[in-house]
Amino acid sequence: MQYTLDQVKLSASETLQTLIENRTSYTLERCELNVFETYTQSYKVPLTFNDFVITSMLRGRKVMHLFDKEGFDYFPGQTVIVPPSVTMEIDFPEATGMNPTQCIALAIDQGQIQKTIAYLNEFFPREGSNEKWLLNDDEYHFYNNEEIAYLINKVIRICSEDTREKDVLADLTLKELLVRIMQTQNLKTIGDDSYSLSQNPLAFVLNYIKSNLNEKISINSLSDKACMSKATFYRLFKRELGISPNDFIQAEKINKAKILLSQPRSKVASISYELGFNDANYFIRTFKKIVGITPGAYQLQMAKQIIH
Repeated sequence: MQYTLDQVKLSASETLQTLIENRTSYTLERCELNVFETYTQSYKVPLTFNDFVITSMLRGRKVMHLFDKEGFDYFPGQTVIVPPSVTMEIDFPEATGMNPTQCIALAIDQGQIQKTIAYLNEFFPREGSNEKWLLNDDEYHFYNNEEIAYLINKVIRICSEDTREKDVLADLTLKELLVRIMQTQNLKTIGDDSYSLSQNPLAFVLNYIKSNLNEKISINSLSDKACMSKATFYRLFKRELGISPNDFIQAEKINKAKILLSQPRSKVASISYELGFNDANYFIRTFKKIVGITPGAYQLQMAKQIIH
């Protein structure tokens, strides 16, 4: 499903200072919200912040170049985090006066980040021998994450309001946003095939789920494998990974379903049973809820891409 961000009203043409990365800023006590707009094609435009930055696309398409790696497409609803003093180089291959790009860059005070991380490590320590809460520079690109999109929309709204309490509200929302980003990074990191399963009991559980998507997987069996009570396991999973075990299982089953649906002559009913759904209608409803379209419509979409 596409979790697009709320668009900010474009600047009036007479107020533009430049057609490339025209900037509107909202400065708060511990963060600065910048809205950038570009109205003409341009390439390798450099942009650097002294603080840690959360960027999100609102309109159009850019190509981002980061960490000397190959450039990647950057679309609305996606988020990229950038460490302090790291230069982004940005291409705007499609930007025009009628089709501008719009992106926000939320620069966050480093002290705020350190306090949030220190608080988590003291009061909500992660499971595993050497596991710590931290921002991982290697996991910097997020695709349409519902929770992150919701919180960024909230930050944009708070920063652009003219209220006395907006610093307090922004402070609370920024802390939650940082936690969500770290949870999303944790899920990606410990769910990676190269991650050592002995380092963290949740890594073993994630690997088990991915290897047994054709089965009905119960929370009781997963908590047994993690050597925890059901309540402790559920709480730890949600706290460290930002998603419930059941939602993760569903998401993984649907990801596998998308792969199977891309294969010629695959049958929706067969795939639903293969993935442990007893009821094909329930599978169809679940698929539509997560992907936004039915399995049949997704299958047609994939077939058209193959033809073209």
